[in-house]
Amino acid sequence: MEVDEKTIAVLEEKAWHLREKIIRMIGAAGSGHPGGSLSAVEIVTALYFHLMNHDPKNPDWPERDRFVLCKGHAAPVLYAALAEAGYFDPSELDGLRKFGSILQGHPDRKKTPGVEVSTGSLGQGLSIANGIALAGKLDGSDWRVFALLGDGEIQEGQVWEAAMTAAHRSLDNLVAYVDNNNLQIDGDIRNVKGLDNIPARWEAFGWHVQEIDGHDLAAIIEATEKALATKGKPSVIVCRTVKGKGVSFMENQAGWHGKAPNKEQVAEALKQLAQRRDG
Repeated sequence: MEVDEKTIAVLEEKAWHLREKIIRMIGAAGSGHPGGSLSAVEIVTALYFHLMNHDPKNPDWPERDRFVLCKGHAAPVLYAALAEAGYFDPSELDGLRKFGSILQGHPDRKKTPGVEVSTGSLGQGLSIANGIALAGKLDGSDWRVFALLGDGEIQEGQVWEAAMTAAHRSLDNLVAYVDNNNLQIDGDIRNVKGLDNIPARWEAFGWHVQEIDGHDLAAIIEATEKALATKGKPSVIVCRTVKGKGVSFMENQAGWHGKAPNKEQVAEALKQLAQRRDG
């Protein structure tokens, strides 16, 4: 179903709010992972503000859709979305990575309202998502499971064991997204461990595969709806993205994988985001 322009405009505004929150919280913390948080903004925005059934006032609502942030180091994008959606007061974002805060460096389901799974050890998230999806199948539930993986993360062998299992179990209530920004902490993913033709790899494991522009909200929504309509197999959406999207000096720079901007860089980043949003 085609998404109307008004809906897209509202979602685009949400996306810019999330980017601003990401920059502010990582800058205040003095540590964190801006690059892969910024590249995933549109995916997370589409899920939390259009596609997923969830209730910020009742995070444990049994009929909620489940979201697993497999690449847990991108916690700032999840925290920004949860704050924007109303799971907790946005002032909590200032406590990112601070002792006693509800917002640790990686998601902690025991501390943060709305966090479904504690993640951070790369490669494990899709296996967890499989278990959740299988539980839903066994219970005859209608809720869906969405999982977001990094492209560097899919170098982990456990991801492909999970991919094989999901296809074997026909987990058509599971949709995975690959944030394909082509960079990881050590540089280009293809130089670290050759990862050409990612869609073909998933297809070989028995998944329904789509490849889209991961910053195109309409494309994300359309692809997700197609995925949810696909029966008998799990779906993956390979999203072509830009690491550090929205901030010129961070874009396509592996060095911003896990480095916080200083005060001057925060100001410049926020200025650029405001200009792009209003321009």
